[in-house]
Amino acid sequence: MTATDGERTGKRHPARNTPTISRICGRTLAELVYDRETKKTGLVISHTRSLWNIEQEFQIETGEMLVPYSPNNNLIANECIVFPSKPEISGDKRELLADIQSFVHRYVDLSPLFEQIAVHYILLTWLHDAFSELGYLRLRGDYGTGKTRALTVLGSLCYKGFFASGASTVSPIFHVLDSMGGTLIFDEADLPFSDARAEMVKVFNNGTMPGMPVLRTMMNRHKEFNPQAFKVYGPKIIAMRGSFEDRALESRFLTEETGTRPLRDDVPLFLPPSMKAEALSLRNRLLHFRLCNFFDINTDATALIEGIEPRLNQTALSLLSLVDDADVRSAIQAALVEENANTLSERRETLEGAVLASVVEAFAATDGENVPIRDIAERFNATHRVEYGGPVSNRWIGNMLRKGLRLTPHKSNGIYVVPISEKSKIDVLAKRMGV
Repeated sequence: MTATDGERTGKRHPARNTPTISRICGRTLAELVYDRETKKTGLVISHTRSLWNIEQEFQIETGEMLVPYSPNNNLIANECIVFPSKPEISGDKRELLADIQSFVHRYVDLSPLFEQIAVHYILLTWLHDAFSELGYLRLRGDYGTGKTRALTVLGSLCYKGFFASGASTVSPIFHVLDSMGGTLIFDEADLPFSDARAEMVKVFNNGTMPGMPVLRTMMNRHKEFNPQAFKVYGPKIIAMRGSFEDRALESRFLTEETGTRPLRDDVPLFLPPSMKAEALSLRNRLLHFRLCNFFDINTDATALIEGIEPRLNQTALSLLSLVDDADVRSAIQAALVEENANTLSERRETLEGAVLASVVEAFAATDGENVPIRDIAERFNATHRVEYGGPVSNRWIGNMLRKGLRLTPHKSNGIYVVPISEKSKIDVLAKRMGV
């Protein structure tokens, strides 16, 4: 074994500097702070809950020397990403939430329930990396209904709020989320059908869980293609006029429909200059709350809602785990139950839902026997022939059973039937589609 030059001379190699936004090192947290007045950045280092200090460098066990990002970084200097300036005593959780709600209510007109959801979601952004799955928030409505105002106000309090819009190119969004993390605040998410839209849908689909990066083909300095994994996990708040075509992605959002009621008279038309200082003070307190509580946060399984789809529980469980007020938690859970009912109703109204209803009726009329496709077609036509401009054929029904419902009809005694062996699959489909 050959000694290195450093070992032979007794000298230690200098630790390499790693520009850092945030880092979890065992039980130690490192968080970037930025003082707009002095134009300086630093790293808040917290070893044990509320004890902290601000450093310009911090060496970790791997030998890396963590240093803060430069205050001249364009994203920091231009406040495309907002940071706290230092930890300030957060107060207890109830007091902090009340002050966040007061700030949000002062500048944004949200429905009472969504205001509570937004307030707790802001807190969730500061603790999101303690959870294994997240949902997103969405403001949806026509122009002039307050979506951008809501993004501005909510984003000003979120953990490393990163502001972007549909007018942005996709590449910097990938790089910022990968290198800095934080909360994506995305306006005008109604991207036209394009490569950019497809890329952003990947960000939203993969960003709900850690360990699900988006792979993109990059080119190195030797002009070789080199696939790179971009981390996109983190909280996201978006605004858009319509909906995503991907129903699975739609289910990831807790949505506020804007413009459905008159604007409150006490909401200012323009944000006052004092708003930024108020937001900074709250971010400082939220940073302190993160330092004090991060390692004590756990998913609260008692907040799971019986009878709704697993996806909805996944979307809301991290948020509900931070809701201590029983009335607020019950109101959010009731809204999710209603959302689940609406989803089932929508599925019931689809073509597949209508065919499945006819399948269920046909099996209910038999005594544990196979059901001829002819019987299913007759039941479907009895209910829907006018709606579809005439009767559909047995072949059409068979095609829907195979491709739409993934059932497996087969030929028996010269006719095509849905075998009784498919009944368990049909029962699962009926529950999922609300039939």
